[in-house]
Amino acid sequence: MGSNQTWITEVILLGFQVNPVLEVFLFGLFLLLYSLTLMGNGVILGLIWMDSRLHSPMYFFLSHLAMVDMSYATSTIPKMLANIMMQKKNISFAPCIFQTFLYLAFAVTECMILVVMSYDRYTAICHPLQYTIIMSWRNCIGLAATCWIFSILLSLVHIILLLRLPFCGPHKINHFFCQIMSVFKLACADTRLNQVVLFAGSVCVLVGPLCLVLVSYTCILFTILRIPSDEGRRKAFSTCSSHLCVVGLFFGSAIVMYMAPKSSHSQDQRKILSLFYSLFNPMLNPLIYSLRNAEVKGALTRVLWKQRSL
Repeated sequence: MGSNQTWITEVILLGFQVNPVLEVFLFGLFLLLYSLTLMGNGVILGLIWMDSRLHSPMYFFLSHLAMVDMSYATSTIPKMLANIMMQKKNISFAPCIFQTFLYLAFAVTECMILVVMSYDRYTAICHPLQYTIIMSWRNCIGLAATCWIFSILLSLVHIILLLRLPFCGPHKINHFFCQIMSVFKLACADTRLNQVVLFAGSVCVLVGPLCLVLVSYTCILFTILRIPSDEGRRKAFSTCSSHLCVVGLFFGSAIVMYMAPKSSHSQDQRKILSLFYSLFNPMLNPLIYSLRNAEVKGALTRVLWKQRSL
């Protein structure tokens, strides 16, 4: 059996195996949520681009988060929607592997961007006098580029290790997209190395960054408590609370998804977790930032008044 041979040319995505009536309901629900994801993140991007008051490092990284969320959802949801309504729920092997790569790349990018955003808040609150020097536009662009490059390289490592395996069946994936752990089951060879590398990568991009975020916000909390005025404390808390909500949703669902023991979740539960991770999080992020961020709400009000006055 040659390790460089691949027999599978097409894969069947079983998705959500429910009755036809429920399939129509799920199609409508997921299409609505996907539309809200694109619209919400598109509004965030538009506001940051149109309002000069939002041309700051914090919103520069928020724009990258919005782009990642839109791309993240688009890498899986359109194919899932098509398969819900089609009799033949198939995907060619090459697009399946490409979908796996995109999903991993966007997931790691989002993780890195959230860490950089926490560092930005730490610098702004704990070292305000050095903020403009530390978070210069040159450094911001460098940090954003590092997030994207690191994510692509790490995802390529997983894909290269995956493609060295022989794939001879089964031809079915019990998921709604080509999630990497489900793709492992298509291989007719030992995948322990792949699983170890995936687990090690999960530790590097989830546990390590989460610890950095927690350390940053511990320092932020102590600094905020030393602010003498109630107004100053309130403003500092408001700029950090939305980011903390997003961090909690992202890292919580990701750690449960990739680091919990296999026996602790059924395959259906894993599908729901993946759906939360790839659709609900990207939809909720712009909602959280718009409701809990006074500057974003102010920018939206100014744009709406400007449009009304035209």
